[in-house]
Order: sequence, then structure tokens, then C-alpha cells
Amino acid sequence: MSMIYFLTVALVLLAREAEAAAAARAFFVFGDSLVDSGNNNFLATSARSNFPPYGVDYPTHRPTGRFSNGLNLPDIISKSILDTEPPLPYLNPQITNGQNLMMGANFASAGIGILNDTGLQFLNILRIHQQFALFQDYQTQVSKKIGRGRAQELVSHALVLVTLGGNDFVNNYFLTPFAPRRRQFTLPQYCRYLISEYKKILMKLHELGARRVIVTGTGPLGCIPAELALSGSPNGECAPEPQQASQIYNSLLVQMIQELNSELNSDVFIASNAFDKNKDFISNPKNFGFETSDVACCGQGPYNGLGTCNIFSNLCSDRSAFVFWDSYHPTERALRLIVQNIMTGSTKYMNPMNLSTAMAMDAPRT
Repeated sequence: MSMIYFLTVALVLLAREAEAAAAARAFFVFGDSLVDSGNNNFLATSARSNFPPYGVDYPTHRPTGRFSNGLNLPDIISKSILDTEPPLPYLNPQITNGQNLMMGANFASAGIGILNDTGLQFLNILRIHQQFALFQDYQTQVSKKIGRGRAQELVSHALVLVTLGGNDFVNNYFLTPFAPRRRQFTLPQYCRYLISEYKKILMKLHELGARRVIVTGTGPLGCIPAELALSGSPNGECAPEPQQASQIYNSLLVQMIQELNSELNSDVFIASNAFDKNKDFISNPKNFGFETSDVACCGQGPYNGLGTCNIFSNLCSDRSAFVFWDSYHPTERALRLIVQNIMTGSTKYMNPMNLSTAMAMDAPRT
């Protein structure tokens, strides 16, 4: 048989693989350290977690750039809900291998916020407009493989996760007592400003083709170990001002998403109430099988809430007993409960619907 025959067969098989990959639901991730799977490994920034003991419970038991003891939020959604491998960080050169591109991409970068002046101390990170520019580049690359029409279909059918907002408080407004944004705005004014800017971001994401987007709110920021340590909380009481910020911000976020869906005449955006779900763990940790909700597994100082988790930090032996892995981020076990809530939670937690309902609506009709 001729070489041309073998090349033709190989091309046909590759085309079929591309079709099969495109038929699976792609997954795109935007946001901060809660969902960064390693993009910052490829950037000159201090906002990294590619060193032990991060990754201690990851399948390879090695650090990957995830801010977790093991899997992170996108990993768990991919494996337990979409039944696919997690999308690779877009800056990872391996994303162009095989069918990796067809499964989506993770554009998230630790340290970023809604505002461009959030996380300035981290220097070279992918701010949200840069993440969107990479998303446009992604669509160009996929169009070259499967054509523009099918690339647009892949994006419109995809699940999208956006996690922003926490850093705009802890690494901006509350960073120092004299932070510029704190002098510019009262706390309620700042929350309203953040939401108005976030709406522009979500509208841009819709413009880029996203049609099913989970938008997570912030957790109870006053209760994270970092804020407990910084506020000098004597008995684990949540820091009042960051807690108030979370309450105002999350309430406004749900309202904004309802308004945006109404303007679009479609429930494109789903608000995930991370505040109430995390508050459930924190208020009653033993009801969820945790031993503690105020002390981080890895860290130093009061509540293990000062500085970064590193090889010299205190490290708990049983990560499943802790709500928090480090001073800011939940453990894999806590994240699994959050993903379960995203999938099946009531409208108290998922508005206007949970992901299970959304996926049923999105399923092809036979």
C-alpha cells in the first residue's frame, strides 16, 4: 500500500478524534488562585504554589501550582461532573498536544481581581483582560483545527467557571489601613463599584461566546485564617469588617446576575453562593466531619494564618479534618462538598438553578 494511503487514513482518524473531543463538553476557567491550576508557574511572580507541601495529596504527591493540598475546584468539577480530565493551564505548552485544546483551557492566574490595581504586589500575573485575550487566541487556534463554525459551537456549548472578587478585598481594600481604594470608597461604595466592574467583565465573556457560566461569590472573608490572625481574633470570631464586605458583595452579586440574565433574556449566568456554603462549614464543622474550621492545616502564627504555606510551616497530618488548607484556600475535602452543592444545591446556594438542572436543560434532545 502506498504512503499516501496511510497518510489519508491517519488524517481521517485524527479528524474523527477531533470530532469526538469537540462533542464532549469543553470547560473554560477564569479567575484567581482558587481556580489557578498552574498558569503562574510560567510567570515571573511571587503568587505561586509550585513547591511543597502544596500537592501533598495530589495523585502525584507533587506540587503543581494549585493552591490546594490536592485537587482544586476545576479538577473536581471536571472529574466528578463532566467526567473528563481537567483543562490544562493555557500557558502550559502541553495544551497543544493531541486533543487537549478541544477539552477547553484554564486561564486563571493567582493574585488577580476584578480591578486591575488588585494584586499589584504580585507583578506579572494574568489580569482578567489578559485572560480574555488568551481566550480569543484559544478560539483562533481551535478554529484552525476544526473550522470557525465548529469552534464557536464548542465555546457556546462549554461550561465556564469564573471566580473573582476575594483578592479585591484581601489584596486591595484591606491590604493596609491606608490603601488607596479604602481612602477613595466607603465599604458599601466599594462593593457597588466592584459589582459594576464585574458586570462589564461578564458581558465581555458573553460577547466572547460563553453561554453557560458559573460565577462564584466570595467565601466569608472575615473567617479565613489570614483575617483571624491579622485581626487578633481571641477565640476564632470572624473579623467584622471583611465579613461585612463579603455579605454586601455577595448580595449585590446575585442581584447583578439576575439583572444581567434578564437583560440577555436567558439564564446564561449562575450565581454560586460560596458565602453561605462556607459559612455552614465554619459555623458547624463537626456536622460536616471536620475537626476545625478556624485553624489552617499549613501555616504559622495564630490560626496558622500568617505568611505562606511552605516546607518550614506547621503541617497537619489529617487534611480531611480541616476546612482550610492554608491561610486563604480550602482543603480538597471542603472543595468536594462545595462542588456537590454546585451540582445539587437549592436556590439558597445556586441561583437561578443548580448545575444539575442546567446540564439537563443543555442536554441534546433525542
